[in-house]
Parts: sequence; structure tokens; C-alpha cells
Amino acid sequence: MTESPEPPAHLAHLKGMDLVRRTLEEARGAARSQGKDVGRGRSSIPRKVAGNSRRRWSGPGPDSRDPQVFAAATRDLARSRGWSARVAEGAVFGRWQTVVGDQIASHATPTALDEGVLTVSAESTAWATQLRMVQAQLLAKIAAAVGDGVVNKLKIVGPVAPSWRKGKYHIAGRGPRDTYG
Repeated sequence: MTESPEPPAHLAHLKGMDLVRRTLEEARGAARSQGKDVGRGRSSIPRKVAGNSRRRWSGPGPDSRDPQVFAAATRDLARSRGWSARVAEGAVFGRWQTVVGDQIASHATPTALDEGVLTVSAESTAWATQLRMVQAQLLAKIAAAVGDGVVNKLKIVGPVAPSWRKGKYHIAGRGPRDTYG
């Protein structure tokens, strides 16, 4: 019996590669039998093709990742969370003096905002009457300052007289004969 000659030196690495390939196939078969999904050496993540991916740097133009003005950042946060209506309502109370002016603000204050109706409390019945006369202009100023639709109507009330009710029983009538306001 004659022994087969050794393969030439340049083909010896092919025999080793065949052994590696068979070992890998056996390992893949064992993994598949355990229910594992095994690829063939390629990544399951698709590669990005040049030209199809968006750049990841800001560049010379403005970008959303650039530093923002605090007011713009909070406005965007309120809009994304659905707080815009509540923020606008708070702006009516917060900016009252700048919206209506110093003179009106010193004699009338907003007390409640419910479903677009702003309740304003005047310090006297005379001021309440004057505010009712300029109600349309006040609504326009408020809409210009905080946006349309926040305040649709004004309810202007005068001062509240003290209650003379004492105890749990009450008789209907005019009460004390004094005027207030």
C-alpha cells in the first residue's frame, strides 16, 4: 500500500479551512436544534449605505440641538405635554397689570377663569360699571397678549357686602337698610 503524498504547501491551508468550516456548521446545527437563530457570519443589523443616512452634526445652520431660549424651550415643553391651555390661563393672571394697564389693575383683579369666562372683581360698583363699558377693549387686549380663545367672556363683579346671616334659620327680606359699595 502506498501512502498518498502530502499536498503541496500552497494547498495545505485549504485542508485547515475545510476543518474550520465543518466545525462551524456543526456548531450552527447544535444552536438551531436548541431553537436559536444563528446567521451565517453576517450582521443582522442592516448597514447604512452612503448617502442614505442623515448627518449627525449640527453644521453651520440652526438646529434643534443648539442652545435654545428658555421661553421657547418651555413653550415647546408645554405644547408637547398638552399644557398650553393651562399656561395661557396662568398668563392672564400673571400679566394682568401689563395687559390692562396700571390704572385698571390697581382697581380690579382677576379672580377666576373657568371655561373661557374670566371673572374680574372691581373694588367699587363705579369701577365695575366702568369696566363693563370697556369690556370689548379689555377682551381684545387680553387676546392680543395671551392668544385668542383663552378668554371669551368677562364677568365683572363689584364688591361683596358682608353677610348678616347668623344661625341656621333665615327669614327672607331686605336685611339691613344700608348700601355698600
